[in-house]
Amino acid sequence: LGLGANILSSTDLAPTQAAPNTISPPPITADQISNVTTTPVSQIPVTTNNTQKFSIWSTILLVLVTIFSMGGIGWVAGNFWLEYNSDQKDKIVNDKPKELSDRLKKAGIEESFFFPLVDDFFYAKYPQKKGESLSDETSEDKLWKWRWYEIANQLLNKLETLSLDARRRLGNYSKDDIYRWKSQLSRLNISSAAFNDLTDAKFFYLFPEQPRGKNIIGLPMGQIWQAIATDTMKGLQSRKSLEEIRFTPGSFREVVNGNLQPGEGKIYLAWIQADQVLRIRLRVNSPEVFLSIYSPEKYSSRSRPLIEDRNINLWRGKTLTSGYYQFVVVSNSDQPIEYFLGIGARDRVNSRY
Repeated sequence: LGLGANILSSTDLAPTQAAPNTISPPPITADQISNVTTTPVSQIPVTTNNTQKFSIWSTILLVLVTIFSMGGIGWVAGNFWLEYNSDQKDKIVNDKPKELSDRLKKAGIEESFFFPLVDDFFYAKYPQKKGESLSDETSEDKLWKWRWYEIANQLLNKLETLSLDARRRLGNYSKDDIYRWKSQLSRLNISSAAFNDLTDAKFFYLFPEQPRGKNIIGLPMGQIWQAIATDTMKGLQSRKSLEEIRFTPGSFREVVNGNLQPGEGKIYLAWIQADQVLRIRLRVNSPEVFLSIYSPEKYSSRSRPLIEDRNINLWRGKTLTSGYYQFVVVSNSDQPIEYFLGIGARDRVNSRY
């Protein structure tokens, strides 16, 4: 287990004033002179350099005392916080194993599958720790261990959004499941491409950092994709994410609407004959909703997309073959989205139910 400023100056001068009239003082008499008292020089107070020096040193001393007092308080507070924070980390690390084990058991997820997967996420985020086994010997080890548990907690939060049945098989999915789904999709007149659109929408909503276009079947992340696919199939079979559009007799246009949660999608089926002119309009107030249209799958080894993962409001085209056309709406938004989908076909439209 890897544990993982401007200074303004003025040169303006005061206005020049006229010199005041000079008034000569009256002459001093002898009596006035005799009344003048003098003070001995020794009694005149004088500010000495010693007094100035004492004042300066007093100020310096006061500043130093203040600085050291504040520093001491800061040192005590800082050490208290570090010790408290360290204690909290220790408590979290000590409590995490049992808490995580209990959650995994309740979620039906095997530790043998989950822990290596957490390692993969941990090393992807902290590649400098790859190949190291962390212990509880140092505070640094405990910090890295705490980070590992945070990643585990986030991953488990995502996996818990899947159904219990889907979670229980994590680590045990195989290609046989994919072959079985293809058979079930054929009976529902749904192509693998449309099915993958719905599964990818949920997968990349939960794990947006994962690369698109990469074959992950057989990898641990592929197990999660297949678990999501399990829930996708259940949603189709229960008609929660599948709807057949029934054209009203004499009408060649139908409008459906719905609400998509983040990472959700829905498939609409309509039987349309060949050589029809299709007019598809998607009304939605979000650039994160995408439309795909697939032709009937039974005429080719793989359903050919007329449009795929397009954020468009209007599309026109011509049908080449008769059969069930699939209209897939998926949301990449992190908010619930309401949409309206209009499907029209000129000339003959037949319903087969």
